[in-house]
Amino acid sequence: MKMLAFPLLAVALIAAKPAPPPPAGLPMNAPAEVVADPANKLMLQLSTGGTVVIEMRPDAAPNHVARIQALVRQGFYDGTIFHRVIPGFMAQGGDPTGTGEGGSKLPDLKAEFNSLPHLRGSVAAARAESPDSANSQFYIMFGPKASLDHEYTVFGRVVSGMDAVDAIAPGEPPANPTKIVHASLGDGSAPPPRPAAPAPAPAPAPAEQPKQATTPGG
Repeated sequence: MKMLAFPLLAVALIAAKPAPPPPAGLPMNAPAEVVADPANKLMLQLSTGGTVVIEMRPDAAPNHVARIQALVRQGFYDGTIFHRVIPGFMAQGGDPTGTGEGGSKLPDLKAEFNSLPHLRGSVAAARAESPDSANSQFYIMFGPKASLDHEYTVFGRVVSGMDAVDAIAPGEPPANPTKIVHASLGDGSAPPPRPAAPAPAPAPAPAEQPKQATTPGG
Protein backbone atom coordinates (compact mmCIF):
# COMPACT_ATOMS: atom_id res chain seq x y z
CA MET A 1 0.00 0.00 0.00
CA LYS A 2 1.45 3.32 -0.98
CA MET A 3 1.89 6.11 1.51
CA LEU A 4 0.06 9.25 0.51
CA ALA A 5 2.30 12.06 1.57
CA PHE A 6 1.27 14.97 3.66
CA PRO A 7 1.97 18.47 2.43
CA LEU A 8 5.54 18.25 3.71
CA LEU A 9 8.20 16.99 1.32
CA ALA A 10 11.93 17.35 1.70
CA VAL A 11 13.37 20.01 -0.58
CA ALA A 12 15.75 17.42 -1.99
CA LEU A 13 12.87 15.24 -3.09
CA ILE A 14 11.11 18.13 -4.73
CA ALA A 15 14.27 19.21 -6.51
CA ALA A 16 14.86 15.72 -7.85
CA LYS A 17 11.97 16.06 -10.32
CA PRO A 18 11.21 19.60 -11.46
CA ALA A 19 7.52 20.39 -11.42
CA PRO A 20 5.83 21.73 -14.54
CA PRO A 21 5.56 25.54 -14.53
CA PRO A 22 2.37 26.76 -12.87
CA PRO A 23 -0.26 28.42 -15.05
CA ALA A 24 0.06 32.17 -14.82
CA GLY A 25 -2.60 34.80 -14.50
CA LEU A 26 -5.16 32.93 -12.38
CA PRO A 27 -7.36 35.39 -10.49
CA MET A 28 -7.45 35.03 -6.71
CA ASN A 29 -11.24 35.22 -6.83
CA ALA A 30 -13.08 32.60 -8.84
CA PRO A 31 -14.39 33.77 -12.23
CA ALA A 32 -18.11 34.45 -12.47
CA GLU A 33 -18.80 31.31 -14.50
CA VAL A 34 -17.13 29.16 -11.83
CA VAL A 35 -19.14 30.78 -9.04
CA ALA A 36 -22.34 30.38 -11.05
CA ASP A 37 -21.96 26.60 -11.35
CA PRO A 38 -23.40 25.03 -8.17
CA ALA A 39 -21.40 21.84 -8.78
CA ASN A 40 -18.29 23.81 -7.81
CA LYS A 41 -19.57 24.28 -4.24
CA LEU A 42 -18.41 21.48 -1.94
CA MET A 43 -20.10 21.21 1.47
CA LEU A 44 -18.60 19.16 4.31
CA GLN A 45 -20.85 18.52 7.30
CA LEU A 46 -18.55 17.75 10.24
CA SER A 47 -19.16 15.62 13.29
CA THR A 48 -17.96 18.44 15.55
CA GLY A 49 -20.75 20.67 14.27
CA GLY A 50 -20.95 23.16 11.45
CA THR A 51 -20.63 22.88 7.70
CA VAL A 52 -17.59 23.88 5.67
CA VAL A 53 -18.32 25.36 2.24
CA ILE A 54 -15.48 25.16 -0.29
CA GLU A 55 -15.50 26.97 -3.61
CA MET A 56 -13.65 24.70 -6.02
CA ARG A 57 -11.66 26.07 -8.94
CA PRO A 58 -11.95 24.02 -12.14
CA ASP A 59 -10.30 26.92 -13.96
CA ALA A 60 -7.14 26.16 -11.96
CA ALA A 61 -7.30 22.37 -11.48
CA PRO A 62 -10.04 20.87 -13.66
CA ASN A 63 -9.09 17.22 -13.16
CA HIS A 64 -8.76 17.52 -9.40
CA VAL A 65 -12.13 19.25 -9.12
CA ALA A 66 -13.71 16.59 -11.35
CA ARG A 67 -12.23 13.88 -9.08
CA ILE A 68 -13.66 15.46 -5.93
CA GLN A 69 -17.04 15.83 -7.61
CA ALA A 70 -17.02 12.19 -8.76
CA LEU A 71 -16.10 10.88 -5.30
CA VAL A 72 -18.68 13.06 -3.55
CA ARG A 73 -21.34 11.73 -5.93
CA GLN A 74 -20.36 8.21 -4.83
CA GLY A 75 -20.68 9.10 -1.13
CA PHE A 76 -16.97 8.30 -0.83
CA TYR A 77 -16.12 10.89 1.81
CA ASP A 78 -19.04 10.22 4.15
CA GLY A 79 -17.72 8.80 7.41
CA THR A 80 -14.04 9.48 6.66
CA ILE A 81 -11.92 11.25 9.27
CA PHE A 82 -9.37 14.02 9.41
CA HIS A 83 -6.44 11.79 10.26
CA ARG A 84 -3.62 14.36 10.47
CA VAL A 85 -4.35 17.75 11.99
CA ILE A 86 -1.56 20.14 12.94
CA PRO A 87 -2.74 23.35 14.66
CA GLY A 88 -1.58 26.45 12.83
CA PHE A 89 -0.75 24.42 9.72
CA MET A 90 -3.40 22.18 8.15
CA ALA A 91 -6.06 19.47 8.56
CA GLN A 92 -5.78 16.48 6.23
CA GLY A 93 -8.51 13.97 5.37
CA GLY A 94 -10.06 12.07 2.51
CA ASP A 95 -8.53 8.65 3.23
CA PRO A 96 -11.10 5.86 3.62
CA THR A 97 -8.65 3.85 5.74
CA GLY A 98 -8.03 6.74 8.13
CA THR A 99 -4.29 5.99 8.11
CA GLY A 100 -2.92 8.41 5.53
CA GLU A 101 -2.00 5.48 3.25
CA GLY A 102 -5.27 5.00 1.39
CA GLY A 103 -7.17 6.43 -1.52
CA SER A 104 -9.92 5.67 -3.97
CA LYS A 105 -9.92 2.93 -6.61
CA LEU A 106 -9.60 5.56 -9.34
CA PRO A 107 -6.21 6.24 -10.97
CA ASP A 108 -3.86 8.79 -9.46
CA LEU A 109 -4.02 12.28 -10.93
CA LYS A 110 -1.49 14.24 -12.93
CA ALA A 111 -0.31 17.32 -11.07
CA GLU A 112 -2.10 20.57 -11.85
CA PHE A 113 0.20 22.93 -9.98
CA ASN A 114 -1.00 26.49 -10.38
CA SER A 115 -0.55 30.01 -9.09
CA LEU A 116 -3.22 29.83 -6.36
CA PRO A 117 -1.38 30.38 -3.06
CA HIS A 118 -1.55 28.45 0.20
CA LEU A 119 -3.51 30.87 2.40
CA ARG A 120 -5.81 30.39 5.37
CA GLY A 121 -8.69 28.29 4.05
CA SER A 122 -6.92 27.08 0.90
CA VAL A 123 -7.75 23.48 -0.05
CA ALA A 124 -5.23 21.33 -1.89
CA ALA A 125 -4.54 17.73 -2.86
CA ALA A 126 -2.19 15.65 -0.71
CA ARG A 127 0.25 13.45 -2.59
CA ALA A 128 3.24 11.16 -2.22
CA GLU A 129 6.77 11.86 -3.48
CA SER A 130 5.69 11.75 -7.11
CA PRO A 131 3.99 14.96 -8.25
CA ASP A 132 1.45 12.79 -10.08
CA SER A 133 0.27 10.75 -7.07
CA ALA A 134 -2.72 12.71 -5.73
CA ASN A 135 -5.88 10.62 -5.50
CA SER A 136 -8.57 11.36 -2.91
CA GLN A 137 -6.81 12.96 0.06
CA PHE A 138 -6.88 16.70 0.59
CA TYR A 139 -5.92 19.26 3.21
CA ILE A 140 -7.30 22.57 4.44
CA MET A 141 -4.88 25.25 5.54
CA PHE A 142 -5.23 26.89 8.97
CA GLY A 143 -2.80 29.63 7.93
CA PRO A 144 -0.60 30.71 5.02
CA LYS A 145 2.49 28.71 4.00
CA ALA A 146 4.16 30.03 0.85
CA SER A 147 6.74 27.22 0.78
CA LEU A 148 4.00 24.86 -0.47
CA ASP A 149 3.04 27.09 -3.39
CA HIS A 150 3.51 25.50 -6.85
CA GLU A 151 4.38 22.15 -5.20
CA TYR A 152 0.84 20.94 -4.45
CA THR A 153 -2.36 21.35 -6.43
CA VAL A 154 -4.59 23.99 -4.84
CA PHE A 155 -8.11 23.40 -6.10
CA GLY A 156 -10.30 25.54 -3.86
CA ARG A 157 -10.77 27.69 -0.80
CA VAL A 158 -13.14 27.75 2.16
CA VAL A 159 -15.72 30.50 1.70
CA SER A 160 -17.86 29.68 4.74
CA GLY A 161 -17.44 27.66 7.93
CA MET A 162 -13.79 28.31 8.72
CA ASP A 163 -14.79 28.25 12.39
CA ALA A 164 -15.77 24.59 11.88
CA VAL A 165 -12.35 23.93 10.32
CA ASP A 166 -10.67 25.51 13.34
CA ALA A 167 -12.63 23.12 15.58
CA ILE A 168 -11.33 19.96 13.84
CA ALA A 169 -9.73 17.72 16.49
CA PRO A 170 -5.91 17.93 16.42
CA GLY A 171 -3.49 15.02 16.37
CA GLU A 172 -1.49 12.64 14.18
CA PRO A 173 -3.85 10.82 14.43
CA PRO A 174 -6.30 12.56 16.76
CA ALA A 175 -7.48 10.61 19.79
CA ASN A 176 -11.08 11.42 18.87
CA PRO A 177 -10.95 12.37 15.18
CA THR A 178 -13.41 14.67 13.50
CA LYS A 179 -15.49 12.94 10.82
CA ILE A 180 -17.02 14.14 7.59
CA VAL A 181 -20.60 13.16 8.33
CA HIS A 182 -21.74 14.06 4.82
CA ALA A 183 -20.11 15.60 1.75
CA SER A 184 -22.36 17.17 -0.88
CA LEU A 185 -22.30 19.45 -3.90
CA GLY A 186 -24.34 22.56 -4.53
CA ASP A 187 -26.09 20.95 -7.49
CA GLY A 188 -27.70 18.30 -5.28
CA SER A 189 -26.11 15.41 -7.20
CA ALA A 190 -24.59 13.68 -4.18
CA PRO A 191 -26.48 10.84 -2.47
CA PRO A 192 -28.31 11.67 0.76
CA PRO A 193 -26.52 11.17 4.08
CA ARG A 194 -26.26 7.62 5.25
CA PRO A 195 -28.79 6.87 7.97
CA ALA A 196 -27.28 6.83 11.40
CA ALA A 197 -26.75 3.39 12.81
CA PRO A 198 -29.42 2.63 15.41
CA ALA A 199 -28.20 2.69 18.95
CA PRO A 200 -27.83 -0.80 20.37
CA ALA A 201 -30.76 -1.82 22.52
CA PRO A 202 -29.92 -1.96 26.20
CA ALA A 203 -29.41 -5.45 27.54
CA PRO A 204 -32.50 -6.67 29.36
CA ALA A 205 -32.27 -6.62 33.09
CA PRO A 206 -31.93 -10.09 34.59
CA ALA A 207 -35.28 -11.46 35.60
CA GLU A 208 -35.89 -11.47 39.30
CA GLN A 209 -35.43 -14.97 40.65
CA PRO A 210 -38.18 -16.38 42.90
CA LYS A 211 -37.18 -16.49 46.50
CA GLN A 212 -36.45 -19.97 47.79
CA ALA A 213 -38.97 -21.13 50.31
CA THR A 214 -37.55 -21.43 53.77
CA THR A 215 -38.00 -24.59 55.80
CA PRO A 216 -39.55 -24.01 59.14
CA GLY A 217 -37.22 -24.87 61.96
CA GLY A 218 -38.17 -27.67 64.23
